[in-house]
Amino acid sequence: MKNLPLHVKIIIGLVLGIGYAFLSSAVGWNEFTINYIDPFGQIFIRLLKFIAVPLVLFSIIDGVSSLNDTSSLGRMGLKTLGMYLVSTVTAITVGLLIVNFVDPGSHIDENQRVKNRISYELWAQDAGVEVKDGKNFLNDDQYKAIADDLIASGALEENQQSVEDKVAVAKQQKEEPPLQFVVDMVPENIILSISNNKLMLQVIFFAIFFGITLAVIPDEKGGPVKKFISSINEVFLRMVDTIMKAAPFFVFALLAGVVAKMANSPGEVFEIFKSLGSYTITVLVGLCAMLFGFYPFVARTFIKKLSYKKFFKKMSPAQFLAFSTSSSAATLPVTMECVEDNMGVSKNVSSFVLPIGATVNMDGTSLYLAIATVFLAQLHFVDLSLAQQLTIVLTATMGSIGTAAVPGASLVMLIIIMQTVGLNPAWVAIIFPVDRLLDMTRTVANITGDATVATLVASTEGELDMKD
Repeated sequence: MKNLPLHVKIIIGLVLGIGYAFLSSAVGWNEFTINYIDPFGQIFIRLLKFIAVPLVLFSIIDGVSSLNDTSSLGRMGLKTLGMYLVSTVTAITVGLLIVNFVDPGSHIDENQRVKNRISYELWAQDAGVEVKDGKNFLNDDQYKAIADDLIASGALEENQQSVEDKVAVAKQQKEEPPLQFVVDMVPENIILSISNNKLMLQVIFFAIFFGITLAVIPDEKGGPVKKFISSINEVFLRMVDTIMKAAPFFVFALLAGVVAKMANSPGEVFEIFKSLGSYTITVLVGLCAMLFGFYPFVARTFIKKLSYKKFFKKMSPAQFLAFSTSSSAATLPVTMECVEDNMGVSKNVSSFVLPIGATVNMDGTSLYLAIATVFLAQLHFVDLSLAQQLTIVLTATMGSIGTAAVPGASLVMLIIIMQTVGLNPAWVAIIFPVDRLLDMTRTVANITGDATVATLVASTEGELDMKD
């Protein structure tokens, strides 16, 4: 067991965790699992999160301050943002193509879809939202009886409290000026920014600014500070190594808790996935297209010695951890380790590209947002026009910049997109049951996209030393 690679141990922990959770739900141990096993999984996430911010801070300062030519920073920044933009738009486009082709929202009883549509039109009337697809089921004699029953029974979608909270957050974000995210990048108080994982962009801004300033200070004055920063960075990297030695156990606890919280019996878990099966499969197909198609293809095209097999072998520890934690930020320390030690990307590049990617590059999330929006529209017999779907591309691309790298943050962005194209934001409750599973999977795509871009940037900058 000691000689097994880390990623194999993590896989074993992951499988055992899921298997144990199903067993515990079958024999009635769920309460024990949630109370006494799941906390260790939460500790794991906390350990990774508390390391993430200082690691980003000191690694960026260390990397930027060591650049001999600070002008290369601007060039590297443009490449990074350009590549992230291309990968995000690609992910959204792939998502839209797949969801329109598969049409998962139509794979339910048509009478239920008719009821959903009438409920939507009633909601649109009440909310003052324009129905843009030209259909009018409320005034169609064919559906009059169904409409009357729905109106009489009051069977409209009720916003759950969790949905209401997310709608409120989404409304606040939607009303912000278009360049508010740029303003939000500049910290008012760096101490407060460091203490809040959601303000990672502010930490990155400060670190780059600090690093550039330190780089232009003569070595006789700036040298001791550089050595101190480098030493602190090494301490945090060693802490990551220490935590990762226990990762298989922590992953077991985390997955056991996640599955145990979903349902009280294996049958309930299967029913949850069965009811949303076509949607879940569509999202997974889209994510797999990015994971097993786009990323390795692009990497192989520009880096000839990086084979398909090597790509996944080098990135698998971070990918399995991302699946377990559902957090790009929590996985960041391990992503950096994989990219530097396995891919051969220099610390200068990885410490600059990856923290930015963990904050602004959300390929998996963007793909999910596109599919989820169209699926929910299909479920309610709403036809989204080409203009509306292009709006999804634009909104999801811009929104991914501000989506926090933590579990569940994408639901807020989904609400914003749905409001933008005239759909009922309360519908997000429909996909809540499977969101955790999909969140885990799309996080894998997020960090894989980050790693791919970091490797490509390093290759173009002559900062890639990949070993066989």
